[in-house]
Amino acid sequence: MTSAVAQVPAARSDEAIAHFERRLRVETDCADVQQSMTEGASDFVLLDVRGPNAFARGHVAKAHNIPHATITAERMAEFPSETLFVVYCAGPHCNGANRAAIRLARLGLPVKEMIGGVTGWLDEDFALETT
Repeated sequence: MTSAVAQVPAARSDEAIAHFERRLRVETDCADVQQSMTEGASDFVLLDVRGPNAFARGHVAKAHNIPHATITAERMAEFPSETLFVVYCAGPHCNGANRAAIRLARLGLPVKEMIGGVTGWLDEDFALETT
């Protein structure tokens, strides 16, 4: 009997490589963000795209709070046009990071989502700052 897992055959290796490489072009994870920030990386800007109240209750250190609905060309003009933005929201139950990523991409700006958001950050036992 074939299991539910094996019922649909696995992708060929070349298909799997292409799929997972595509995902890494639009996603990063909490551990990579935390390690990069700890090492002093300056090649991306971290955006917390939740509202100011949620941001004040707890956010990743050095994150800028720009709620997704306020991402406009005028607002983002303060950053160099080649800036890579990494966006996050509350977690898997929140689509704010997706909305922010779409807005940034429509502005022609490079963007990745920090998968897991605040929930993922806390799951990794990383600390949040409060304001």
